[in-house]
Amino acid sequence: MDVPRSPRRKSILNLHVNYEERPEYRLEEIEKRGEQLDLRVERMKLTADKTAIVYNDFLTLKGIPRETDKYQIGNRSALEWVVDQFQISIDQRSGISNDPNRADDPRYILGLIGKVITVSLETSKIVCSLPAL
Repeated sequence: MDVPRSPRRKSILNLHVNYEERPEYRLEEIEKRGEQLDLRVERMKLTADKTAIVYNDFLTLKGIPRETDKYQIGNRSALEWVVDQFQISIDQRSGISNDPNRADDPRYILGLIGKVITVSLETSKIVCSLPAL
């Protein structure tokens, strides 16, 4: 049986499937004086209030809307998932390094963060507009 798709369902589907085409939510980029320009990520960290990300020793991203946290994947927000997954790690058994940084696009992770915030905010708006069950 084919279930008809509602406009909201299509909106969420399109939003998530085509997330890389979404505009980046603009965050304030705070550069640390005295540090060399560096857009590589080793391990990011969300601040306790979840309104900023310490991207690396050189850069902090500020201005994350509190509503971003409303869109959850399991027990954490999509942004928390990105912060946790996009870090350099080394497999204990094989010694293979996983590096999310892209030499061909140093701003890739910054752009991804902005797009995930946009998708989170838009998803929350759609979900909040749904009728109560």
